[in-house]
Amino acid sequence: MDGTLRTVRLRAAVPVLPLSAFILVTFIAPLATMLVRSVYDPLVAGAMPETLFLLSEWDGKSTPREAVFEAAVRELLEARQARNLGRIVTRINRVQPGMRSVVMKSVRKLRGISGSDSWRDTLIDMDPAWGEVQTWRAIRRTGERFTMRHYLHALDLDRGPGGGIVRQTPERRIYIPLLGRTLAVSLSITALCLLFGYPVAYLIANASPRWANLLLLLVLVPFWTSLLVRTTSWIVLLQTRGVINDALVALGLIAEENRIAMIYNMTGTVVAMTHVLLPFMVLPLYSVMRAIPPLYMNAAATLGASFPRAFWRVYWPQTQPGVFAGSLLVFILAIGYYITPELVGGRSGQLISNMIAYHMQQSLNWGLAGALSGILLACVFVIYLIYDRVVGIERMKLG
Repeated sequence: MDGTLRTVRLRAAVPVLPLSAFILVTFIAPLATMLVRSVYDPLVAGAMPETLFLLSEWDGKSTPREAVFEAAVRELLEARQARNLGRIVTRINRVQPGMRSVVMKSVRKLRGISGSDSWRDTLIDMDPAWGEVQTWRAIRRTGERFTMRHYLHALDLDRGPGGGIVRQTPERRIYIPLLGRTLAVSLSITALCLLFGYPVAYLIANASPRWANLLLLLVLVPFWTSLLVRTTSWIVLLQTRGVINDALVALGLIAEENRIAMIYNMTGTVVAMTHVLLPFMVLPLYSVMRAIPPLYMNAAATLGASFPRAFWRVYWPQTQPGVFAGSLLVFILAIGYYITPELVGGRSGQLISNMIAYHMQQSLNWGLAGALSGILLACVFVIYLIYDRVVGIERMKLG
């Protein structure tokens, strides 16, 4: 009997296997890879094991002993022969800015030296930075296989000289303000989508079938249009010499020299993202509203309630599942949006997702990109828990 039941369950699970494999390959595996990279970086530890072993016994208060310099010279030259030196010094430079030029210049000079009575004096003569304590602290920190430095940097923190956690200097505090901006913009876009989407959904739900189909078609048109086309269309409309500014000047509402900057700033980001994400608010609202019998509002009016009172006491509570579902959907999509802010946001309209893309594509600091992604994922998870606690996930209705 147990074997038969097990066979039935296995047969029932077979149709789900392709979807499970797809989710595993396209979502879980990349996400896990990024999270692992945010805390695990074995490159320097694998290339300079002897130097790091000797530095583990170093007190960190004075210049290391001769054996450390000798091991560093040997392993840096070996890394150059293995064509791995560039990646190593990039890692060190992220902890101690300026170390890339120091190491590369020194290694080039070391190629012409066959031996030395004191590698310590040789390196310090090449560049005084080798005699500084923070240089070797940076090498030791970079050599940690498992590290939290990426998360510290993502939170605008760092390790102080004594090993304690301190805040970055004001000019290097980038990510927390950017994360705050991302959350604020996502909340603003969610509120705007609700403000514009609720009347549209109400109109569609209460219109005649002919008009409802037409209005619903207009809502769905953005889904059939390329995201790139929708975004670049706003550039044509909002730019200083664009359609909207030209219309305002032609109507005499603004002077020619007072054209409004509505693109390549936060205004452009909010406008374009609200337009792109509005259907994700309208559709859940519409699916809930069309299930509400019109007789409820008629009954409230018959009992003497005004339309605002009937709406607030009768209609609004019944639409809350759609409001909550649409708001959560729009907010989660907005918090991770990348293409639209990249195209229309300029410098002041960038969000945390653009910084993650920068570290993945240009600076190649995948550890920091993974840490920023992990923090963003944690924020979404906390918001989901708050939503479940306050509203209840079982009240979500998407259709």
